[in-house]
Amino acid sequence: MALHLWLTFSFAYLLTSLIPGPNVLLTVRNALRHGPSGMGMTLLGNLTAQLLAISAVAMGVGALLVSLPTAFLLLKLAGAAYLIYLGLRQLLAPAKPGLAPVQAGQAPVRAPWRIAVEAFVVSISNPKTLVFFCAFLPQFLEPGRSLFGQFAMMYLSCSLIVCLVHTCYCITAHRFGQRLKASPAAAWLKRACGALFIGLGVRLLQARAV
Repeated sequence: MALHLWLTFSFAYLLTSLIPGPNVLLTVRNALRHGPSGMGMTLLGNLTAQLLAISAVAMGVGALLVSLPTAFLLLKLAGAAYLIYLGLRQLLAPAKPGLAPVQAGQAPVRAPWRIAVEAFVVSISNPKTLVFFCAFLPQFLEPGRSLFGQFAMMYLSCSLIVCLVHTCYCITAHRFGQRLKASPAAAWLKRACGALFIGLGVRLLQARAV
């Protein structure tokens, strides 16, 4: 991939990544609950799902799935249902400052693999990710160059951008959360997080393949 094309691709993807979605929200939530390890495992699950999505686009599977209304609908329903489930679980949980930073040993112990699997499911069950990659990635392919090499470069670039953007969001949320740690507003922030998950799930139900 030529340098100017890579720079254009990276800048365009950076702009889209700055818009917070379910993956960002989940990364911030797990970072505040479980610390850097929680953020790392969430990113691992998210990036694994993105690897599968970009591989599907490279093999033409992504375009095929998007062209099948039933498959797209099922994937959309699964993704929306899971986001709404996460939101309801957040809203109905005991009134604790779930989004405020916690001291070591205070957060509920959770297996790292469960955090990664949750992030993977949230990312892979969102058909908008596949639709986006199907429409976005081919615009930056250069004829005559290795498709594998170009898609590999795109994935590595996307991964780096996602890690940087999500880390910035987590640092900002951590500093903001420190001020809310002893405040009743922390409970409201937790409820707001649940409501956002539900809202994102409802919005996903309205997504179309084209």
